[in-house]
Amino acid sequence: MGLKKKSGIKEQSMKKKPIAAWILLGFTLFFGLLAGGIWLLMDQSAKQTVMNSTTQETKHTKDTATVSSTSQPAKEDVSKQTVDELLSQMSLAEKVGQLFFVRVPETNQIADIQEYHLGGYVLFGRDVDKESIEGLKGKIRSYQAASSIPLLIGSDEEGGAVTRISRNTNLVKTPFESPQTIYQESGLAGIVADTQRKSKILKAFGIQTGLFPVADVATDPQAFIYDRTLGMDAQTTSEYVKTVVQTLKEEHVGSTLKHFPGYGNNRDSHVEIVTDTRSLEELRQSDFLPFKAGIEAGADSVLVNHNIVTSIDATQPASISPAVHRLLRQELGFQGVIMTDDMDMAGLADFISQEEAGLKALQAGNDLVMSSSYATQIPYVIQAVKAGQYSESELNQAVKRVLAWKQALGLFAQ
Repeated sequence: MGLKKKSGIKEQSMKKKPIAAWILLGFTLFFGLLAGGIWLLMDQSAKQTVMNSTTQETKHTKDTATVSSTSQPAKEDVSKQTVDELLSQMSLAEKVGQLFFVRVPETNQIADIQEYHLGGYVLFGRDVDKESIEGLKGKIRSYQAASSIPLLIGSDEEGGAVTRISRNTNLVKTPFESPQTIYQESGLAGIVADTQRKSKILKAFGIQTGLFPVADVATDPQAFIYDRTLGMDAQTTSEYVKTVVQTLKEEHVGSTLKHFPGYGNNRDSHVEIVTDTRSLEELRQSDFLPFKAGIEAGADSVLVNHNIVTSIDATQPASISPAVHRLLRQELGFQGVIMTDDMDMAGLADFISQEEAGLKALQAGNDLVMSSSYATQIPYVIQAVKAGQYSESELNQAVKRVLAWKQALGLFAQ
């Protein structure tokens, strides 16, 4: 009996132990789940905090990027700022020198670049006739290396009667043909192909402008300028000029519309003073149209002739006439570089001394003076600026146009 009782107690005790174990296990599970839930909540909260932080950081980054993007000036503004900064560092002599786009001298080519701070060199036949491809490239590289500010290198490459490098078959196997010949054979498609070919050849030599197209309207085969023009009416010539300018722009080669206000069927100002007596209305209806088309197409520069155009200014050649330059800027809306024709031509040389001519050209509104007499003209202009005869604000504006053109042609990136 006693044994049975003890056995009952033991049995009861054994029954109680599993119950207690289950209770303990239950509490353990409960508190474990509770702790796990709290941990999950904390982890989720932490993750959310991180996510919120990341979102805020990303949002902040995006906002910063947006602000940075919108706060920076446009590409054009950066270009202008760069030109302004360069201008602010230039001496008076450097500024004046930049306005002279000169024929390569027969001697002292490197020394003159450095002494006069020249804006650029124009290549003529004597500079290229005996050169090899590598010889001409090396010569142009040496000019650029000598200049603290990149030089504008130009060459008359109209085609046909006026071409420099392509008349040397060591440089170009097939000479550039005249616009008339190309247009008659292949129309505007031929003009595009020819302009592309010229552009690639010029760039390969380090030449930034071929000083074309000729925008003159000449329909008389006896006229001096006829062979250099398209030989067609104003409307057809306008299409030609527009096509050439657009193609040059695509090829990153400088364009020069010439010879404003237009030769028409007049005589040759290379050998004499020429007077153009046509009315202003006649010029507007004909000669101005190709220039206007070229300007609207984005022409870089306009070259002004030496004719005395009585309906605009009866007292002096167009190249040194303020009235002609005002008309070009205001009526035709041209904002690029204006340059003179060669100042050594008889049409100007017989009218004014070379020393005065450079100053008069700048006072009239030119940005570049094309000359061989720069050694006397540049010091004369420097003295004129000091004396207040040519204001520094006008000087700065002209220099900025020249520098902006050089920058647009990629010269500062070389």
